[in-house]
Amino acid sequence: MSLDLVLRVGTKLIFPFILLFAFYVQMHGDYGPGGGFQAGVIVAAAVILITITFGLQTAKRIAPQGLIERMIPLGVLLFAGTGILGLLTGGNYLDYAHLAHDPVHGHHLGIMMVEAGVLVTVSSTMIALLYAFVERGR
Repeated sequence: MSLDLVLRVGTKLIFPFILLFAFYVQMHGDYGPGGGFQAGVIVAAAVILITITFGLQTAKRIAPQGLIERMIPLGVLLFAGTGILGLLTGGNYLDYAHLAHDPVHGHHLGIMMVEAGVLVTVSSTMIALLYAFVERGR
């Protein structure tokens, strides 16, 4: 844990902007480079920055370990559930055309749901790995 005042204040200032950028990358993933994986890595990098600057206990207050461990299968379930929803609505697995009244809207909704599942899984897996590696030395 660093006691450098500039680093601590800078981290507090930049943390919300890192999360905002992750949200932008997530939402822009339909139209250009980016998406759930990249946004998940950015969210995890923000938590890693908090861990390096303020320590593990502060990071666990922001992202509790129990919640992180529950989010990993939740993201996979969201991804797989989107595909199963496509099956239940008369399409193929991960066929989004039947998810809304219009195939274009269905594709957009399906992609957003899948990308959200990827974001949750990637970010929570990376944070869980961080916690495991940091606690290993204790």
